[in-house]
Amino acid sequence: MDTNLLTIASYNIHGGLGLNRRRDLDRIAAVIQEIQPDVIGLQEVIRADGAAHADQPAYLASKLSMTAVMGVTRPHGGAAFGNAVLTRLPLVGSTTYDLSHRRYEPRGCLRVDLAIDGASLHVFNCHFGLRFGERREQLALLADLLSVTVGVEGPRVLMGDFNEWHLGPISRVLRRQFPSRARMRRTYPAVFPLLALDRIYWDQDLEGQRFRVHRSRRSRVASDHLPVVAQLSVRRDAGAADLLDDEAVRSDQASPRTVPTV
Repeated sequence: MDTNLLTIASYNIHGGLGLNRRRDLDRIAAVIQEIQPDVIGLQEVIRADGAAHADQPAYLASKLSMTAVMGVTRPHGGAAFGNAVLTRLPLVGSTTYDLSHRRYEPRGCLRVDLAIDGASLHVFNCHFGLRFGERREQLALLADLLSVTVGVEGPRVLMGDFNEWHLGPISRVLRRQFPSRARMRRTYPAVFPLLALDRIYWDQDLEGQRFRVHRSRRSRVASDHLPVVAQLSVRRDAGAADLLDDEAVRSDQASPRTVPTV
């Protein structure tokens, strides 16, 4: 693996349920294989007992020769539902943070710390709610979490499904937290994308080489979202501008709530 150039992706897999209403984890694995990521954050992941494919993160990791970490946000029948990270980089640790708001569906952010060339890479994978007020509260919780990680050794990458239809508070706040140029591309619905719900942000210690939405015959039917992909390298010149081939758009300190990562 060339650790000087990392392929990072974010993908809401919709529990493996495709546009043909079939749950097909092999198809999801094939889409991820097309991307060849070093690290990928998944949202709407199910983990259950039973057949091998019932534990979705473990099944995908096995198919792709990667390591899986699951951050559970809520029960799903007799199963667990939440976010996951698959990685080819050595795993150092992980934590799940609670981003839930009132009576709405529980939400969370999975933090995974990885080793890269003797340094650390901190990956945050989250999934925000559907309502504006809910997302505003979740943004405040996430901002608290990110504020206490400023200055940690090693760069941070934030990814996920933010459910923000247009440029708004999420874009503005995260643009301040991650001042490197952010890119947004339409990812939902997969068959004819209209909304840029899925995003990746990174610290200035990382340099963006390329940013894209992964479009293929499989990805258009495997889930209701398309994956978003960033190629990043460790920045040699902290003052250099990101060199990305896509159009640029513009896009406090409390203890975050944590829950055990399983």
